[in-house]
Amino acid sequence: MKNLGWDAFQIFLDVARSGGLTGATATSGLSAATIGRRMLELERSLGKSLFIRSQTGYVLTADGRALLDQLQSMEGAARNIDGWRKSGAGSSLVRIAAGTWNAHLLTTNFSAICNERDDFRVDLFVAEQRASLAHRENDIGIRAFEPEERNLAAIKTGNVAYAAYRLRNAPASIGDRCVAVAKENAISAYLRWPHENRSDSIMVTVNRPIVLLDLALAGAGVAVLPCFIGDGDPRLVREGGEIEELRHRQWIVMNNEDRHRRDIRTVADRMVKLIKDHPDLYAGRHIRPV
Repeated sequence: MKNLGWDAFQIFLDVARSGGLTGATATSGLSAATIGRRMLELERSLGKSLFIRSQTGYVLTADGRALLDQLQSMEGAARNIDGWRKSGAGSSLVRIAAGTWNAHLLTTNFSAICNERDDFRVDLFVAEQRASLAHRENDIGIRAFEPEERNLAAIKTGNVAYAAYRLRNAPASIGDRCVAVAKENAISAYLRWPHENRSDSIMVTVNRPIVLLDLALAGAGVAVLPCFIGDGDPRLVREGGEIEELRHRQWIVMNNEDRHRRDIRTVADRMVKLIKDHPDLYAGRHIRPV
């Protein structure tokens, strides 16, 4: 096997985390054709099949999952080394992994998470995939289910509700138009819901969930969003009631060995407070009148 550069493995990570070539193009900057060719070359070099390919995306084989675990461990080690190297400059690094909408809440309320008096820095990794902490890839994650890993500690923050939203004062006909994340990138239940329940009315597809909010605000159609996003924006109103089957609990997760580190605990406590300060929004009880 010839020596493989880290860039080949980084492209593999992009494909594995996005579930296909389309999502990987956004993170890698490469074309889908180039990414597909590089993955075939990687499989030939390793002598192992890493993906099951279909029209709906790329699914990891057992060997693919094993490689993903190894690479995530390497990423975690590299980040730990980088944090250790930079700690000599007087500030530590707290790495947060969050989905699109929790990241949106964190960034729009960032002064509640980190301010000029703090002696640490923050790295925010935004992805729809499950936050990885078992090998210290990140310090703090937000998950939609209680972790099963024994080396992780979890703090329950409450429930998350979902509904469909449209632009306020949009014509009634807008309810017949849906905007959705493309099926190959719909890795979360709320992203799959339009494809499973209103596929005939999907008029626009995108590759990133954050664009759904922009499209809804532009009057392009109805978007399924977490209620803490949709009800929190006065420009939007619900199209129908809560989609109850999408409701789930939420946890803030940390590695057991690191959760008492002062900077990590400070950020985690602030995140818990920020989320728990908005219980009605998260639980879908803060409904604006039409």
